[in-house]
Amino acid sequence: MHDSVDYTKLAQDIRAWGRELGFAEIGISGIVLQEAEEKLLDWLGKGYHGDMDYMAAHGSKRTRPAELVPGVVSVITVRLPYWPGRAAPAQGVLNDPALAYVSRYALGRDYHKVLRDRLQKLATRIEAAVGAFAYRVFTDSAPVMEVALASQTKLGWRGKHTLLLNREAGSYFFLGEIYVALPLPADEASSAHCGTCGACIDACPTHAFVGPYILDARRCISYLTIEHKGSIPAELRPLMGNRIYGCDDCQLACPWNREAPPGTLADFDPRHGLDAASLIELFAWDEDTFLKRMEGSAIRRIGHERWLRNIAVALGNAPASPGIIAALDARRQHPSELVREHVAWALARHRM
Repeated sequence: MHDSVDYTKLAQDIRAWGRELGFAEIGISGIVLQEAEEKLLDWLGKGYHGDMDYMAAHGSKRTRPAELVPGVVSVITVRLPYWPGRAAPAQGVLNDPALAYVSRYALGRDYHKVLRDRLQKLATRIEAAVGAFAYRVFTDSAPVMEVALASQTKLGWRGKHTLLLNREAGSYFFLGEIYVALPLPADEASSAHCGTCGACIDACPTHAFVGPYILDARRCISYLTIEHKGSIPAELRPLMGNRIYGCDDCQLACPWNREAPPGTLADFDPRHGLDAASLIELFAWDEDTFLKRMEGSAIRRIGHERWLRNIAVALGNAPASPGIIAALDARRQHPSELVREHVAWALARHRM
């Protein structure tokens, strides 16, 4: 059906159409992920995924794209910068224990929505050019080894912090994919440029890196504040500082991010002052306020209970003040046992 298609030209067109849709860059790869599969199985076997059971639930579909989307032979990966240039300086917020630190990718609109809309438009454009074909778009929404796939393209290489790194853009960008049943010419893979640097590993507040390229998610602040549903291990709480949703420390320490350009989409600009909000103010939000203000945000999916859990830990790490004690006292009888436990811990920290 597509015998007459010039796939080399089509790949060039796809890159041009992607730029028109706001993507910074497009990479194209094949679907062989044997090395990544071996590493994933080893990582899972060591329990580094914590209670992210979905990492193992899909079996080999994660590392064998054709099992997820029958007929797929190529993967189109897009890169979309997100760093919010209008946000308060990240390090300044981290240095002020009265403020809440929210990972910079989550300050604005939910990236899933922003990426998915544009990826679908790109897929529709391809379909208009070549006719119907099997495809599926992904935005961190299914078992996809996005960094392993992207590192087979010109988009970049896997950094020691496990994220994709790009010489011009660092790691402050989202990735999205389109699995396609079209034999597109694949990129040559980028060379790696981390060298002997270990700044990202040294910067981790909770020492979550077992070694270069290996993250024990059970110690990672992003995992603890977003993915983990239960009680945060008591020994890790003091190390979390004021980070209430995600953590950027490994990226902030990376030399490749020093000159990384900010994103250009207004979608990722901070909402509701979350780039430098007061912990006390955020802790006072009731569930209705949380749900309303987090509408359209990636943060909403953790729910109000975990939101309070995370902020209670940050309040426990802040210097004691009458305002902080009063805020914690107001939540001592919260209906959630999870919230009560973390509030009690925070209050005990201030009364030691």
